[in-house]
Amino acid sequence: MSDLFYLDTRQLERIQPYFPKPHGVPRVDDLRMNSGIIHVLKRGLQWRDAPAEYVPHKTLYNRFIHWSETGVFDRIFSELATQHDVPDQLQIDAPLNAQRTAANHLLADKDYDAYWFRQLMNTKRIPPC
Repeated sequence: MSDLFYLDTRQLERIQPYFPKPHGVPRVDDLRMNSGIIHVLKRGLQWRDAPAEYVPHKTLYNRFIHWSETGVFDRIFSELATQHDVPDQLQIDAPLNAQRTAANHLLADKDYDAYWFRQLMNTKRIPPC
């Protein structure tokens, strides 16, 4: 049994409007690419440890960095946070790692911190677990 993570069709369709338009060369399959990025981030993996079933690890890393620097993920997260289908409860499970990932560096560069996240959850009336 595989423990790979894949977005379902509804999830992918919900975030696709925020993807940049391809210029010239067609993009790698968005489903495999975005599922691979989420897989790496959810598990706290290094990019080179990403399963080959998604896309090559260097491609995952490059897309993540490019879309992070150009604000694609910020727009996706902002829009998803403002939509009204908020769950009754939200659980965040984050492993404590001594090693910082690329995601941590990018979030720190944008001044995101736990206080900001707690405030967002309070405005959405989502109780802590």
